[in-house]
Amino acid sequence: MSRSLLRRALIVTGLCGALAGCAPGEPERLPVVLPDTRAPLGLTAQEGREHRAVMLQHLETVQAIVAALAEEDFVRAEGLTQAHLGFFMHRQMITPAQPLARQDALFPEARQHPESFPPAYHDLAMAHHEAAEALARIMPSRDLKQILPKLDAVLKACVACHLAYRVEGSSDKPGRTDGHSAHP
Repeated sequence: MSRSLLRRALIVTGLCGALAGCAPGEPERLPVVLPDTRAPLGLTAQEGREHRAVMLQHLETVQAIVAALAEEDFVRAEGLTQAHLGFFMHRQMITPAQPLARQDALFPEARQHPESFPPAYHDLAMAHHEAAEALARIMPSRDLKQILPKLDAVLKACVACHLAYRVEGSSDKPGRTDGHSAHP
């Protein structure tokens, strides 16, 4: 075989391999699937949906706090933290006589059921609320070097809980019976 013919064959082989997604030297990568070792919270399907709604509210609040900080709107960031993340939100109990009290919430019907949670979950929730109160207290300083570590503590509390617990069977999408939600 001539040298130019061999060169053409190698080029064609390389191009075909690259176009097919199997270029020489590229090992096939299989996805890594790890078992979910988080403890289930043991909520009913309805409680699970409501709990997920509260968690989504928390996530959206954190995003709004970051946006307020980016705009250097420390008053808004403090207000969001107080209204939605700390003990503040639990101090003012909403009674059935106050049906409009939660209309500003994304999911006004969402409630948590603390009597259903394990004691270790309560400890993580307390750490989250305490971190949120510390964040709210530092906001008036307007000093991001003090504020961002407190925000980091709030996020670490969120992550610690999500690493420890999962909500089972709360998906309202049909076809999911494996204990996992259709949403992360």
